[in-house]
Amino acid sequence: MTRVSINPGRVDWSGENPGIYLKTDPNGEYDALALFFRVALSPYGRGHAAIVLGAPDEACGWPEVSNLIMTDNQRMMRWIVDGWVTRMPTFVGKAGLGAMTWLDCDSVEKRPGNLKTRYSETLRGSGVTLEMIWRDTGPPLPVEVTKANSATKAHEMYSVFLEAKEAQIVLNGTALPGQVTSRQFFGRTMSTAFLAFSETWVTPAGDL
Repeated sequence: MTRVSINPGRVDWSGENPGIYLKTDPNGEYDALALFFRVALSPYGRGHAAIVLGAPDEACGWPEVSNLIMTDNQRMMRWIVDGWVTRMPTFVGKAGLGAMTWLDCDSVEKRPGNLKTRYSETLRGSGVTLEMIWRDTGPPLPVEVTKANSATKAHEMYSVFLEAKEAQIVLNGTALPGQVTSRQFFGRTMSTAFLAFSETWVTPAGDL
């Protein structure tokens, strides 16, 4: 297919979407999952959010277990969770996703520092402080994913990924269990902790 300078599809949402997936046993299931969102544009406006599943396979929410979402735009995030997160391979079928508690977020603080050494996002609200931390990141990787290969099987996705060798999910001062491991990502072995900048999801023109 000939590449064109202007994609004729529809931009559904665009922003930042880094993640951290941790395991205590490299050969076992994930013990903690977290995604951060800084959405620059969407049909429901702009906003921030973080999803944390500290008990991914438990149908229970916060504070019984660490399954929660913090956001300053619930309408936008319910649309993104339904249309995107529930389709992502790491989150498909996770009981904690449907049972997570929705919390209001009052503030979001980015601490980029030296991007290679340490990067963090801190959300506060509803009596919760969540910090996501990435350390020792690699070079930026341009990612271009077709509809057939994307997580949703309905969108194209474009982004810039940076792998992190170490990462933490810290909830009210306590780090959730697990360490960064590796996974297969479009035919390449990559870290389960990553920064994702300039992430844009597009509905192909043929599907409009």
